[in-house]
Amino acid sequence: MKFTVAGLTGALWGLTGIELLLGTAIWRLIPAAEEVIRGSLSGAQALLLVSSVMGMAYAEGYRGFQRAFSPRVAARARFLAGHPRGTHLMLAPLFCLGFIHATPRRRKAAFLLTLGILLLVLLARQLSQPWRGILDAGVIAGLAWGMATVAFFGFKAFHDPDFSWPVDLPGEESPNQTGRQRN
Repeated sequence: MKFTVAGLTGALWGLTGIELLLGTAIWRLIPAAEEVIRGSLSGAQALLLVSSVMGMAYAEGYRGFQRAFSPRVAARARFLAGHPRGTHLMLAPLFCLGFIHATPRRRKAAFLLTLGILLLVLLARQLSQPWRGILDAGVIAGLAWGMATVAFFGFKAFHDPDFSWPVDLPGEESPNQTGRQRN
């Protein structure tokens, strides 16, 4: 696939926008997690903290980001680099996330995932310390894993000629629909 400067700029904007979104979320969660880590926890609370970090790293980081979200984001960024369109370039993070120019199923999944995350954030804010900090530490681990995998797959999408992942474009069978990789 041949990439244009505008397309590569849009792809970079899409990937960077997502990294900024994840990084901002981590930054906002750090104070509550840091307060718990610096404080004194009971043995059960410390065990729950370790379980939260390990569990979220696996569930959110590995299963959510590495095995599904990040490769799809990278594939959509790669597609954008080769098929730049004005609106898609300006809204590249939304394009890469699947909110625009995606199959109805992908758009629905993107909106439902976002709604679910917002609801969980609102519920987590109701928790008192140390429970909120314990949960936030786990979420930080998952989001950090997510940032790393978005960067990894973003690099891989542009440097590995065999990189293939569903792009989920509307009304057409994408060339990447058949070669789904699992990493």
